[in-house]
Amino acid sequence: MLNVDFRTEKISNVEYWYDIEEDWSLIEASFLMQYGIRLRAVNDMSYDEFCSYLSGIMPDTPLGNVVRIRSETDKELLESFTPEQRKIRSDWLGRQASEKSDEDTQEYLKNILKAFKDLAGEGGVDNG
Repeated sequence: MLNVDFRTEKISNVEYWYDIEEDWSLIEASFLMQYGIRLRAVNDMSYDEFCSYLSGIMPDTPLGNVVRIRSETDKELLESFTPEQRKIRSDWLGRQASEKSDEDTQEYLKNILKAFKDLAGEGGVDNG
């Protein structure tokens, strides 16, 4: 039996781009759209079955669309985002950043500083 808490950010180095509580209405709409399942009417779905269905949500569903926006990294696509899409993405990233521990934040900043030093040729990288 798979034990997964979807409220955690990472499980086995897998990053989740949704929150089971915050995105419940999107999950309900996506289950109905993709599977024809009205979650409020289901009394006998096991947790494992629910997790399997949730992991199979396609990009053309309400949750899939929001996940696509939140997880986008392509700069050209990001520049073409509408103001609403930008808000969806920035709200998500802001929530995720506020949930990071100080240790995680310091490690992240250290890695960014190292990347900038490497790019500038100051991090011990041989430029040539």
